[in-house]
Amino acid sequence: MVSSVGAKAASTARPVPSPHASTTCWRRLLRRRADQPTKTWEQLYAFARDFGRQSAYVEAISAVDIALWDLWGQSLGQPVHALLGGAFRDRVTAYATGGYYGTDYRDGARVLADLEKETAAYAAGGFGILKMKVGLLPVEADAERVAVVRRVVGDNIKLLADANHAYNAATAIRMGRELEKHGVLWFEEPVIPEDRLGYRKVRDALAIPIAGGECEYTRYGFRDLFVGQCVDIAQPDLCVCGGFSEWLKIQALASSFGVMTIPHVWGSGVALAAALHALATIPPSPHTANPVALQNEPVVEFDRTHNPLRDELLCEVRPRSGRASGAAGARPGRERQQRHAVQVPHRAVSTASRLFGAAIPRASGAA
Repeated sequence: MVSSVGAKAASTARPVPSPHASTTCWRRLLRRRADQPTKTWEQLYAFARDFGRQSAYVEAISAVDIALWDLWGQSLGQPVHALLGGAFRDRVTAYATGGYYGTDYRDGARVLADLEKETAAYAAGGFGILKMKVGLLPVEADAERVAVVRRVVGDNIKLLADANHAYNAATAIRMGRELEKHGVLWFEEPVIPEDRLGYRKVRDALAIPIAGGECEYTRYGFRDLFVGQCVDIAQPDLCVCGGFSEWLKIQALASSFGVMTIPHVWGSGVALAAALHALATIPPSPHTANPVALQNEPVVEFDRTHNPLRDELLCEVRPRSGRASGAAGARPGRERQQRHAVQVPHRAVSTASRLFGAAIPRASGAA
C-alpha cells in the first residue's frame, strides 16, 4: 500500500528525459490530432519544463509544430498563413546575406577584392538590401570592409551588419559608430545573447537599430529582451523559438513593445518556407498606406551561400540571380520573376510534412 506521502511524491516526480529529444517528442505525439498544434505545443513544453526550456528539445517541438500547422492546412486546403490569421502581403522584399570571411581572412588585400566582387554581384542581381558579416577582424579592418562595400554598391543600396555576437559591449559600441558612418540600417547580434545588459548598453549608445533574438527560445526569452529594452528588431527563428504556435505569441509581445519582428532565416528550405508564411501575417507597423521595407514593412533573409538543404529541398521558392519566385506549383523555367522580392506560397509549407508526415498521422480519434 502506498502512503499519502509516497503518493504525493509519485504524482510530483519530475519526468525523466529521453536521451534523444526527437524520440521523446514522437512518443508523446502518438494518437494525437494533427489539427491542434497549439494544444500539442503547450503539452510538450509543459512536459519538458524541468529539463528542456532552452535546448534542442524546444527545437524539436518547433519542428513538430511547423509540421502540424502544415498538415492542418493541407487537410483544409489552406495555406498556413491563412490559418495564422491572414496575409497582409503576397510577396516579401528579400535581402541578400553574404560577405562572409573566407579561410584567407588574414590576407587583407584579397579579402577586400573578393568582397567587392561578391557584393557588386548581389547589387547587379537585383537585391536592394545586403547584409554582411563583421566581428572576426579588428574594428579598424572591419570598418574598412564596410567602407568598401558602401563604395561598391553606392548609396541607394541598403546595408545591414551581423556580428554573430562577436563583441563585448564596449567593442560593439566602437564598431557600431563605424557602421553609422556608412548608413548601416541594423546591427545584428552585437554581443552574446546572455548579455542583456550589454545589449542595453549598445542600444543606448548608438542611433543604429539593434537586432537580435535568433538564439532565443519561446515567448519567455523574448519577453526578457523586450522588458530589458535590448532590441529594436526581434529575430525569432521559427525552427528554434517554438514554431508557428510560439511565433504568434512572440509577434504579439513585440507589437505591444513597439518592436519590429523580422524572423531569422538560415538553414533548411523548411526554415525559409515557414518564415514566408509567418512574414505574410505581420501587419505594417505602424499601419501605413505606403509600406516601406525596413521602416514599417518586414523583409526576408536570403542567404547566398550554397546550401543543398535549402536550394535543393525547396520546389516553390527559388532565388534566381537576386530575384525569386514562390508561386504554388511553378515549374523550372516557368517561374515568374519578382525583382527584390520573394512571393509568399499560396499553399501549406508542404516541405515540412514530407519530413514529418509519416511520423505524425492525421489522427481523428481522441485528443
